[in-house]
Amino acid sequence: MQLNTIQRKKARGGFREALGREELVNRMYQIIKMGKQGLDGFVRELGTLLVEAIMDMEREERSGPEYHPSREGVYKWAYQEGSVYMGDQKISVRRPRLRGPEGEVRLESYEVLKAPGGFSEGILEKVLRGLSARKYQETLLETSQAFGVSPSTVSRQLVEVTTQKLKEFKERDLSGVRPFAIFIDTLHRGGEAFVVAFGIDTEGEKHVLGFWEGATESHEICEALFCDLERRGLRLTKKILWVTDGGKGILKALRDRFGRKLIHQRCTIHKDRNIQGHLAKRYRKEAHRRFKTALEQNSYEDAKGMLREFEQWLRGINESAADSLLEAFEDILTLHRLKVPGVLRKTLTSTNPIESVFSTVRDCEGNIKRYRSSAMSQRWLGTVLLYCEKGLRRVKGYMDIAGVMATIEQVQEAA
Repeated sequence: MQLNTIQRKKARGGFREALGREELVNRMYQIIKMGKQGLDGFVRELGTLLVEAIMDMEREERSGPEYHPSREGVYKWAYQEGSVYMGDQKISVRRPRLRGPEGEVRLESYEVLKAPGGFSEGILEKVLRGLSARKYQETLLETSQAFGVSPSTVSRQLVEVTTQKLKEFKERDLSGVRPFAIFIDTLHRGGEAFVVAFGIDTEGEKHVLGFWEGATESHEICEALFCDLERRGLRLTKKILWVTDGGKGILKALRDRFGRKLIHQRCTIHKDRNIQGHLAKRYRKEAHRRFKTALEQNSYEDAKGMLREFEQWLRGINESAADSLLEAFEDILTLHRLKVPGVLRKTLTSTNPIESVFSTVRDCEGNIKRYRSSAMSQRWLGTVLLYCEKGLRRVKGYMDIAGVMATIEQVQEAA
């Protein structure tokens, strides 16, 4: 406590020496009048003084004090206007210069502070949280030293940083990921279809594995995605559990690869909606209840028996609805056949995990009004998918994954 008091007294004395008591009192009244904005402006000016002091100190360390050079041939060489990044702002500073035998000697402190990398990351973080690039300048403090934050400047910075993020995403090494389950779904935007792969590894950790762009959700696009994942080291074996919404292109690509040994779980939420779409409104609530109750059964035999009863009930109302159920009958019960425990089964029974990622993508890109090119679409998708991974958590029931994998291996050997 005593040390803090001494430091505060030194800081107060330093401010008085640097600014003068009268100026410091004027600043105090300005802060009281303007509130936080006045304080932030004052902090910015102090930050500028600190940056310039750091550069002066480095120059003096390398050349020696005034009129007493400590290094032969290296001497001070006036000042020049320059710029550095402080937080989210680009500010102007007086840059001290050094002259050496072979020309100008660069100051390391200035080179670090003028790099826009941190500024770009800061912009990207704000844009992903919903700030429009067009309104970015309005969020900055209007100080006389701030510049370089026009919408066009922000846009250029965003293009650069999202390009780097896309490269990072598309070149990630996946050889260390041991997939237990992979979800495949399609995100439609800008008139294009982006087939996305989302995985859960053997430890229950979630990973956004990759995406591939196409005009439609065709099996050729899905196969191209699989080849890209394998190119980056992911092993796609017959022991992986695949979860899809039943898209024909995705299913064809999976069956072409794995044949009869494909382990596929159809999304029960999509199937429930498909069935209800065939029914009149007065039957939908009861249909949903019967379908849900059947899938809540723990044993394969009980769930199958109740689904058979549900099918017969549907046939008395709408043949098409019953045929829709029958079309995916066994794929709906894959998790029951594998004896997946209830907690883990809740995660794997639908495409909700990847749909949740898509929801975050739409939220983060809410301020993009038009995708001008395929390159822009891919840049933003890769960037946001990386951003989504930061918030992913281990699946509930991950302790049961090893047992399920053992069951899958037994099923594969018996097939």
